Amino acid sequence: MDRGTPALIGWLGLGSLALIAVTTVGVVLLTDEDTESNGGWAGVAWMSLLRTLDPGTMGGDHGSPLFLGLMLAVTLGGIFIVSTLIGVLTTGLNHRLQLLRNGRSRIIERGHTLVLGWSEHIFTVVEELAEANQSQRRSCVVILADRNKVAMEEQIRTRVPWTGRTQVICRSGNPLKQADLELVSPDTAKSIMVLPSFSPDGDTAVIKTLLILNNRSWEHGRPPFVAAVMDSGNLAAARLAAGESGLVVDADDLAVRLVVQSHRQSGLSAVCNELLSFYGNEIYIRHEPTLIGSTYGEILDLYRSGAPIGLYSKEGHVRLNPEMSTVVTADDAVVLVAEDDILVRLADVPVKAVESAIADGRPWPRSPDRTLLIGWNSRAGTIIDLLDRFVQPGSHLDVAAPARPAALPTGLANLTLGHRPCRPTSRASLEALRPGDYQHILVLADESVDPELADNRTLVTLLHLRDIEEALGDPYSIVSEMNNDSNREVAQVTKADDFIVSSKLICLLLTQLAESPQLHEVLSDLLDPAGSEIYLKPAHQYLKAGVEANFATVVEAARRRGESAVGYRLGRDRNTPPSYGIHLNPPKGTPLTLRKDDHVIVLAENE
Repeated sequence: MDRGTPALIGWLGLGSLALIAVTTVGVVLLTDEDTESNGGWAGVAWMSLLRTLDPGTMGGDHGSPLFLGLMLAVTLGGIFIVSTLIGVLTTGLNHRLQLLRNGRSRIIERGHTLVLGWSEHIFTVVEELAEANQSQRRSCVVILADRNKVAMEEQIRTRVPWTGRTQVICRSGNPLKQADLELVSPDTAKSIMVLPSFSPDGDTAVIKTLLILNNRSWEHGRPPFVAAVMDSGNLAAARLAAGESGLVVDADDLAVRLVVQSHRQSGLSAVCNELLSFYGNEIYIRHEPTLIGSTYGEILDLYRSGAPIGLYSKEGHVRLNPEMSTVVTADDAVVLVAEDDILVRLADVPVKAVESAIADGRPWPRSPDRTLLIGWNSRAGTIIDLLDRFVQPGSHLDVAAPARPAALPTGLANLTLGHRPCRPTSRASLEALRPGDYQHILVLADESVDPELADNRTLVTLLHLRDIEEALGDPYSIVSEMNNDSNREVAQVTKADDFIVSSKLICLLLTQLAESPQLHEVLSDLLDPAGSEIYLKPAHQYLKAGVEANFATVVEAARRRGESAVGYRLGRDRNTPPSYGIHLNPPKGTPLTLRKDDHVIVLAENE
């Protein structure tokens, strides 16, 4: 009996059958007349069964005292044995329903996207996967986290009210335990995402999860799985744990690159957000047999819908913004920016550029920068090192923090470092810095407090800086780190040039890789400081200010500079959500007039 509900049901069921059988045999052997009057042994067996299930049934029985005694015995036996059986069945069913409600049952899905872990960014992941799979007849996202199943489902329904044809299934369990992992059927998953944890020990959990996945026995082949580590020092260990099938993103490095590159070209984070999101334009890899033999410079004009940015070979080698004379071979696919794969079309007749609107293209000479870095966190030292590689010799950077950081980099080639004591939320302290003496200001997130409180402090700092700028009448660019994307729209009143929400961009990147693992090489190359990167360059370097043209003219002007144009940004809309003035892959023939404060978005080797 201590073996659980299945054993109890089995033994009580056998006991009930034995009781009915003994009673039937007794009636048949001892009461011939009553047996005949009740339909023989089959009728007596049926009567015995009914009396075990319903004690009131014997109230209408007639016959000899022995027959009535046997019917009473089987009824009493039914009260104790069969009622116990029904009680056990009810208890077992309730227990099973409770297990289902608690998310402890094994799923039977196939081809699902499996997400391991839980954080504030799970809602972004679910929303993006639902958008990515809206063209499919049915899709499924399965989440395994050490939280209550009902609470997870309620939060997802509240934060992501529309999931289209995508079913979201939650299971309660610890991804670090093999037994719990089996609940979500990893063998039949299409891809697996290890959701990054932004806690101090988050990388440890990610690495152990990757170890469990990599060393697991896979029945139907190992699906691709993606993860991210917050500390660059853990990247090598995480990639070793993931093995050949795992893709591990260096979140710390990504955040540093975005901050450094955005400080000179505001709007970069908005461009990355759209490229990595499944809303708007994305990156696709498409084979075009008709383009074989054409040069890369020629195919830039040949798409009616889609902006080429590079070539992808059959071996997986990526060449973003290659030489314009590069010939497209049979092994090459075109990497392009488009709204949807099914919308990519070659033009019947390429749109002609307006030659008279093309500017002379001479870039303005770069001069040394003066940059103010407000705040200090674990990424600040790496930011300064990388910034030293981008700025001109003779540039200066002041670190404004309450105390002089002990980890200030040394041996810089182009930057001269200084320290200014400052309390970032104090108006008087900020005014003492004389921010008007700087061209660029970087505001770093405070890691010593709760992320929401850090964002609140950042908002106060930004408001002070913008008010000081308006009083001075001397504009400077402001780029700030934010922890929560929901605070970005609130922060628009500060009119900062750019907000880097690296945690959201990391989750968007992981979602893209979970759906399209072949994009790993493309996105890695795109975010790598070596080679071609995304730049927002002044529009007057491509089109004459105020002269009407079209985007085909922008593409032609960029081609002459050895660059691939993918869009533009309107300065008047730079603080207007959701696009913040960004227009990627615009129609090539639509009239376009760019002003002095507008920018062209290109892939280029340098500024």
